[in-house]
Amino acid sequence: MKNSINNFSEIGTLKKVLMHRPGDEFLNLTPNTLERLLFDDIPYLKIAQQEHDAYTNALRAEGVEVVYIVDLAAEAIESGGRTVRRKFLEQFIAEAGVTSPKVVKHCFEYLNSFKDTRDMVRKCIAGIDISELKKLGSISGFYATRDTGRMIIDPIPNILFQRDPMATVGHGATLHRMWSVTRTRESIFMEYVYKYHPFYNDTKLYYDRSEPYCIEGGDIEVLSSEVVAIGISQRTEPDAIANFARRLFKDKSNNFKYVLAIDIPDERSFMHLDTVMTQVDVDKFAVQDAIMDISTVYEISAGRGGEIEIVEIHQSLQKILEKYLHLNRVELIKCGNGRRIDAEREQWSDGVNLLCIRPGVVVAYDRNFVTNEALRKHGVKVIEVPSSELSRGRGGSHCMSMALVREDL
Repeated sequence: MKNSINNFSEIGTLKKVLMHRPGDEFLNLTPNTLERLLFDDIPYLKIAQQEHDAYTNALRAEGVEVVYIVDLAAEAIESGGRTVRRKFLEQFIAEAGVTSPKVVKHCFEYLNSFKDTRDMVRKCIAGIDISELKKLGSISGFYATRDTGRMIIDPIPNILFQRDPMATVGHGATLHRMWSVTRTRESIFMEYVYKYHPFYNDTKLYYDRSEPYCIEGGDIEVLSSEVVAIGISQRTEPDAIANFARRLFKDKSNNFKYVLAIDIPDERSFMHLDTVMTQVDVDKFAVQDAIMDISTVYEISAGRGGEIEIVEIHQSLQKILEKYLHLNRVELIKCGNGRRIDAEREQWSDGVNLLCIRPGVVVAYDRNFVTNEALRKHGVKVIEVPSSELSRGRGGSHCMSMALVREDL
């Protein structure tokens, strides 16, 4: 076991993080496809890339190694040779919803024509429109009558948010069945990393994307070496949490004792747990005011015979965090400093969706200046990054990143 993953908290010094630099998938967004592709607006790619580079450069300046999903996926596919490359493309095209044998053949030939595997992976993410196949002279007749702007394979713009397709817990990981068909293909890339990448192919999985219940990484927060919090949300189902907990507790290589399932409202502003609560220091959390009214939390622990025990808890969020983190007091720092208008505006641009680099140091969007100032008044160092275009995707620094290695507290 290489222990290529080490993540026992949300705040331990971050050493290695997985991200995706936005690419041509943004260029294949149109007003007519935004709703289907779960995007609110069309970011300007050039500026979005500059902002993302500013974010990753800020991480590197703090000693964090940044790795990209395109690179890991390409390395995994290359390590398996032609057989794995073919298997990947066939699976990807099938999961993209292409069913016509003729179109499947054309898509496969087109994607396989990319000699550089990284370019092939980028093209999978960007999507394929019919005009690209026409340029190759590979289609005629029926296809020539179709709209040249029609996407044969949709882009995957939400892959920007590497928090969701998988999550790291302890020395293991979860690979996710995504809630929306639009996002299903996002977790294919890490599936191949966990199967074929020489550095990650022995990673223990506590959940697999082939399972019937949906779960997404934005709902999973590792609070300590004993406690994992998971949001019961629109995108994460209770049965998925139960299956995850069973496997986590069976793994004796860790010391996890509890999974706290937090029932959050099925609302856009509560998309995932990390959109309303992230840890920023040993005893501090940034929160959206509404989550403080959450009344239903379930303590899941190991039972007999490999089963789990579930107990409903009726305490305030603050009291629950203090109890399970063994702290005398936890500070809850409110989005917008508690002022309703500021909170609603800055929550729209993920004011409390923060990546903690080490205890008391976070990365935040510069546009959320009220929340950022509130954090500073509570002793938190805030590293601001530009966000005019990245924020259009409705995800903050926490959403865009997945910690692979953190130092233990």
